[in-house]
Amino acid sequence: MRNSIEFKVYGRMALFTDPLTRLGGEKASYAVPTYQALKGIVESIYWKPTILWYIDEVRVMHEIRTQSRSVKPRKYQGGKNELSYYQYLSDVCYEVRAHFEFNLHRKDLAADRNENKHHQIAKRMVERGGRRDIFLGTRECQGYVEPVEYGSEKGYYDEAGKMPLGVMFHGFNYPDETGRETLEVRFWQAVMENGVLHFPRPEACKLVRTVREGIEPKIFQWEDMLSVEEEMKALETEPLGGGEE
Repeated sequence: MRNSIEFKVYGRMALFTDPLTRLGGEKASYAVPTYQALKGIVESIYWKPTILWYIDEVRVMHEIRTQSRSVKPRKYQGGKNELSYYQYLSDVCYEVRAHFEFNLHRKDLAADRNENKHHQIAKRMVERGGRRDIFLGTRECQGYVEPVEYGSEKGYYDEAGKMPLGVMFHGFNYPDETGRETLEVRFWQAVMENGVLHFPRPEACKLVRTVREGIEPKIFQWEDMLSVEEEMKALETEPLGGGEE
């Protein structure tokens, strides 16, 4: 696909939170990563407000295993800690395929729509492990990114057939991405087929709920943008392995 990147992301543990498990202060992970979590990983690799990243599909490479850990989060009232149990995924590895498109709602950034510039930088950032730290759902779950030839390695569920996963959180609709001054949440009926999740585009999700209204997108000034030459020059001095520090 045009403007696409492919990479492998892995780590010792992950927590792709099911919102329903947050009510009692304890958290449990979905069995597979959510669209929004993968989008956050891609944006940590390379992001500019000029572009929108779309997650096309993800391969689950390792067996889905869980582990429970006790934590002591601080109470919202009272100032003391309390004991909770979080359920994490253990030893995770995924192959991800994503692509970007220009954000046509950001007319203030039309002059920055240089397709080749953003694609070349994105591919280079995959090789470097990302511009920012990579997290697998939450801050305590450190992840690592490497370039990969998508589909070349054998995955644990390659011959598992269809596995319905029920209704899952898909992601958020932000005002600067939709042109509407509302924050919305999306859900979808997830099905993993031979270890692969094919994500629908955000606008194709039918289960959408409004979270908040009256939110205006942030406006970026053109003076904040770098030219192609300045962007590439900055990359020459950027240290390697930004995503692993």
